[in-house]
Amino acid sequence: MSKERKRTAAEKHEELLAKAIEMTVSLNPLVGVSTEDLKTAVKKTVKQTAAQPSKVLRYSKRFAGKVTDILKGTDKYEGHKNDRRFADPSWDENKLYHKLKQAYFAWEESLDELVDDLGLEGMEERRARFVKEMLITSMAPTNFLLGNPKALRKAIETRGSSLLKGLKNYAHDLKDNNGMPAQVDKSQFRVGGNLATTEGVVVFRNEILELIQYKPRTVRVFGRPLLIIPPQINKFYIYDLNEEKSFFRFCLDQGFQVFAISWRNPSEEQAHWGMSQYIEAAIEAVDAILAITRSQSLNVVGACAGGITASILSSYLKQTGRDLVHSLSLSVCMLSMNSREMELGVFTTPASLQAARLKSRERGVLEGAELGRVFSWMRPNDLVWNYHINNYLMGEAPPAFDILFWNSDSTNLPAELHCDFLDIYEHNTLEVGEMKINGVTIDLAALDCDKYVTAGLSDHITPWKVCYKTTRIVGGNIKFVLSSSGHIQSLVNPPTNTRARYFSNESLPDNADEWLEGAEQFAGSWWTDWSDWLQARSGVRKTAPKVLGSKHFKPMEDAPGTYVFG
Repeated sequence: MSKERKRTAAEKHEELLAKAIEMTVSLNPLVGVSTEDLKTAVKKTVKQTAAQPSKVLRYSKRFAGKVTDILKGTDKYEGHKNDRRFADPSWDENKLYHKLKQAYFAWEESLDELVDDLGLEGMEERRARFVKEMLITSMAPTNFLLGNPKALRKAIETRGSSLLKGLKNYAHDLKDNNGMPAQVDKSQFRVGGNLATTEGVVVFRNEILELIQYKPRTVRVFGRPLLIIPPQINKFYIYDLNEEKSFFRFCLDQGFQVFAISWRNPSEEQAHWGMSQYIEAAIEAVDAILAITRSQSLNVVGACAGGITASILSSYLKQTGRDLVHSLSLSVCMLSMNSREMELGVFTTPASLQAARLKSRERGVLEGAELGRVFSWMRPNDLVWNYHINNYLMGEAPPAFDILFWNSDSTNLPAELHCDFLDIYEHNTLEVGEMKINGVTIDLAALDCDKYVTAGLSDHITPWKVCYKTTRIVGGNIKFVLSSSGHIQSLVNPPTNTRARYFSNESLPDNADEWLEGAEQFAGSWWTDWSDWLQARSGVRKTAPKVLGSKHFKPMEDAPGTYVFG
């Protein structure tokens, strides 16, 4: 019996982790949706609803009829069987709670009917459904003490101590977390202590980035070095969470010479940093890598917004007569972003995009912490009320997940870089060949190095079909691989994950669905397939260097460096 309980607890822990790590702000944070945009969406929907009082009255009568049926004893409104909010046995065994649950789901059904009756189309219809979802999740009975039998029972069993702990948690979040329920127990993690621990040294630094060279873990290494470029909105150690999940360690164990960029966290004084400045800084890092390894070229990896930067860097180097990038690997990265499949499209009108530009320029930066709050309200059930119940009603500490700690360790985007990203989003400047870096127009179609492109089948942040468009935008020999996971799990996908699956198809038809129909599924992580692919493009092996850095690029300090703490 105890083994069964442990197994169930482990499964629940895994399920919670899977949900948590997909609900992160590590999206392409290019739109800059603010809390004001959310309020505006609510106001517009309320105004549209109030303008049709006859339909509201019809909705009210329908809901009243459903409540009458529930009171008479119908079991029609049971909701979703896997809804964790109503997992406590009291919701079925206690008549009052059972009717309350049914009334809640009847209300949700009625609100869906009301949205249908409003006759909205396109953006307005999507916005209305978003507001409906926020409303229905916020008013769930489980969010209140008397409507949550599990929390009420714990309060009685602990003689109120759980409520006192919840009050203490609330006071802490009010003071230190902008009034939002904390999603992670930060006290359990320390960067450089139990996170980002792979051995390496900072071998180069400029005002925008630090370049870290990692210590080889094999006797012999491939001659062509590997540069990993992370997104600018989050810290680089998503690639180095712990020994098991570390992409850096995996690459080192394959014999690759690994270098990684750690971006500086900008403040309003760096508002003028745009993509041109970031590319210039990255080129300095490339020159340092080639000098240290005495190689004529390198392989480059980029994910999400880091993949956009890597693509622009690779193209800029080639177009300025320095064809230094031998291969380019892109993960969960969209080079064509103005798509209806993106969630943030609900808020992206020309007016809202212009407002985002003005707001960034006024403040000097787009704040990562603000993005986190907004994104939480875009997933209120999983990212707000779930922790509200856990932290306040149950009086428990939030979970200690390394990925959630990394997610909370967000950074800012300088205003100019944010505006450059907005241009990519709104005008598809990369796709149509209109983006300029220091006067050079970026032509991704002319970038003919080999490419390995990955996406996530269940990714809601960078939808895989949008990522697939990369195969139509860039030139060269391309391999596209689709992980069976979501956004973060597709990126952090170690071979030890026994549930990992990926799809591969050597042909690249124009249509993404057609590609998937012809794809073959493989067990395991795409990391191993990518490693085989990259080894064939990494040159001959040589004796691993015994000393990191070089005469002109001497080690400055141990990894993870200084900028990661900014």
